[in-house]
Amino acid sequence: MKPIALITGVMGQDGAYLSRLLLEKGYRVIGADQHVSDFHCASLRTLGIDLDIDKIRLDITDPDQIRTALTQYRPDEIYNLAALSSVAESWNHPVAYAHVNAIAVNRFLEDIRAFAPETRFFQASSSEMFGNARMTPQREDTALHPLSPYAVSKASAHWTTVNYRESFDLHCSSGIMFNHESPLRPVQFVTRKVVHSLVQVAYGACGAFTLGNLDARRDWGYAGDYADAMWRILQQPQGDDFVIATGRTHTVRQLCSLAGSLLGFDIVWEGEDETEIGIDRKTGKTLVRVDPALYRPLDSLSLCGDPTKAYEVLGWRAKTSFELLIETMVAEDCDRLSAQNFTRVAAG
Repeated sequence: MKPIALITGVMGQDGAYLSRLLLEKGYRVIGADQHVSDFHCASLRTLGIDLDIDKIRLDITDPDQIRTALTQYRPDEIYNLAALSSVAESWNHPVAYAHVNAIAVNRFLEDIRAFAPETRFFQASSSEMFGNARMTPQREDTALHPLSPYAVSKASAHWTTVNYRESFDLHCSSGIMFNHESPLRPVQFVTRKVVHSLVQVAYGACGAFTLGNLDARRDWGYAGDYADAMWRILQQPQGDDFVIATGRTHTVRQLCSLAGSLLGFDIVWEGEDETEIGIDRKTGKTLVRVDPALYRPLDSLSLCGDPTKAYEVLGWRAKTSFELLIETMVAEDCDRLSAQNFTRVAAG
């Protein structure tokens, strides 16, 4: 019989890449999401797998729906990728973030304990839990210091996962996922926002765009690589926690410069702090401005993961370089605009 995997949040980039991987490995994939309309299946369609998985509507805050999914499908593995994921928006809706990202995980694990104790459970934890960590790079045993309602909710779910593993001997694991991106990333996330905006400038579809803290430094990897790590984690004989990261960091400013260079821009930076702007050296055109309104109330200035344990135990390491990741995202956005009959106007 095929192993059965239940993926919550299947419509997101992680759910799409993980679904593709599991299908290739012979799984039956139950793709669960609060929305299963054609519009929300865009990521699955992009990868050509929307007809290959069994899609179900599941609200993870509803305990009855969780229990029904467990008893009806009896999954061998559960990958909990469903979450409210915008750090900035979490300040506006802290209670909703607590319900979806933290309390729902507690309910999920309680139902696994009661009805499906043999099921293996993966929790997508977040590097944002570390906040301004005193230790760099961050490891599995680095103290958590969350700086946003989003990070607090993920830290709660993380410790709940650890608690159920240790208290009830369940196969519960967490992957502490550092930032991971792809062409499937929504445009509200900074990597895709930068790439999408610069491509639009290159095709004459928009002018300058705004960003927040250009000095923010992140460990950015490729979502497809990270999906492989999720699967490897649940193949271990016992549950455990793993940092999933590249071990390398770049600033938002460096991200802009790299993406711009791939489109023929030579971005130079003038001014400081809120007055800083990014200008194309060739044309003198302003491409990037700083908007103080986009600064977070509290921000983790630098997050860098130590993936040593993942390499030594899982045999996993990030395969896709930051440069190749951004190049792929730029190419995909260029193809999207070309398909809409936009013509590139910037030298490339």
